[in-house]
Amino acid sequence: MKKADQRITKIIKILKTAYPDVKTHLRYANPFELLVATMLSAQCTDKQVNKVTPSLFAQLKTPQDFSAVPIATLEELIRSTGFLHNKAKNIKKCSLALVEKHDGQVPDTMAELVKLPGVGRKTANCVLGSAFKTQGIVVDTHVGRLARRLGLTAHKDAVKIEFDLMALIPTREWHAFSLRLINFGRDVCKARKPDCPNCPLEHVCPFPDKPGA
Repeated sequence: MKKADQRITKIIKILKTAYPDVKTHLRYANPFELLVATMLSAQCTDKQVNKVTPSLFAQLKTPQDFSAVPIATLEELIRSTGFLHNKAKNIKKCSLALVEKHDGQVPDTMAELVKLPGVGRKTANCVLGSAFKTQGIVVDTHVGRLARRLGLTAHKDAVKIEFDLMALIPTREWHAFSLRLINFGRDVCKARKPDCPNCPLEHVCPFPDKPGA
């Protein structure tokens, strides 16, 4: 086994030990709710989204409901998640596309999901992995930051990072690995002040020697 492969194996093992059971922090009851919640989570914390969605999903339950609701009403319901105009517009358009092209059902493939308005690969991978148990790597700001700090990619573009990680991480680990990185980024390897002295990955991480990472 190459040294690089051994390092990847160690990283995966350490993260598994730290976070043995992982799942998205977003609360949802079905794939459509997860899709909406993930769209709301852009530039917003999962914690804040989870404060908004119980009331939102109590009033609007289906793609038909979301596509029919006045845009101003939807904006008010999601106001505290930020960027309400774009989010409301995308969610309405996405819901209408689901009604018109998918009989109100969330598709279970990347190819179909990314055709929906406002849905990129990150959102699609979140829905596929959590709602449909399909392997994919969710690249949010935490995953991107940690992938660079760990020397797993040199890119800043989310799609390029995703494909770099897909080439390094065993397919069966993709979804869980990205969720573990997200948790680790929140808890230990924070953006402004990574806790390197207390980091269990410190001995396999090149970041201390790359302050510009």
